[in-house]
Amino acid sequence: MLAPGIAYFLIFKYVPMWGVLIGFKDYQPFLGFTGSEWVGFKHFERFFTNPIFGMLLKNTFILAVYNILFFFPMPIIIALLLNEVRKEAYKRFVQTLIYIPHFVSWVVVVGIAYIFFTSEGGLVTEWMKATTGNQINLLESESWFRTLITAEVIWKETGWGTIIFLAALAGVDPQMYEAARIDGASRFRQLWHITLPSIRNVIVILLILRLGTFLDNGFEQIYLMLNALNRNVGEVFDTYVYTSGITQGQFSYSTAIGVFKSAVGFVLVVGANYLAKKFGEEGVY
Repeated sequence: MLAPGIAYFLIFKYVPMWGVLIGFKDYQPFLGFTGSEWVGFKHFERFFTNPIFGMLLKNTFILAVYNILFFFPMPIIIALLLNEVRKEAYKRFVQTLIYIPHFVSWVVVVGIAYIFFTSEGGLVTEWMKATTGNQINLLESESWFRTLITAEVIWKETGWGTIIFLAALAGVDPQMYEAARIDGASRFRQLWHITLPSIRNVIVILLILRLGTFLDNGFEQIYLMLNALNRNVGEVFDTYVYTSGITQGQFSYSTAIGVFKSAVGFVLVVGANYLAKKFGEEGVY
């Protein structure tokens, strides 16, 4: 029974890891993987000394922090609210409703954003212009770019993220709530002293795993939202890798950037797991 899963990880996860060696070579397709010249940390030095590195790091870091601060808590909050709903039919209806955006592609999500916020006839743009007399071009604004990106992520993925928290909440012993009610605990007290502590380990584990992809902001969404006016705040590692690696054919250079991102994620996971263990949590390993 384990064989298919082991085969999947070996073929699609572990074997391709040898490809990171391209980041230490001057890879030429006609020379192949083994025939290309070994250049060590040449591409890493080039990336770190590139003037664009500071901008990419800043943009990627800020978007990552936005996701941790605003997106990560949302599935927890929604799961806690749904857990308090007593009418099962209404609960299932709401769950289904908030799951649906997860199955919508980023192309459609960005298309919806354009319908609402484009400067040429956007629904929200026209409404703001009619009510305030001023037209705000949100899609071209640098100050609104990160807010729009985070809002889209929250709308699309919050419902799907509640699944694991609802599963964790289903495992809380109902007798604990009954005892708390007998002692006169309010709904908020039950939430604070029973519900949250019961799912704390799940929250910590998911936060640690989230830090492993801290610098992964997602290519498709950001690439579709980029334009000439917001590129200074919207260009991140993922879009830069596409531009330099795919469109310009700099395979070794773009691989080095990917290795850097993976190394940062590894350090964050190990550090977060160490802190979790130090504070008495289970951690990932």
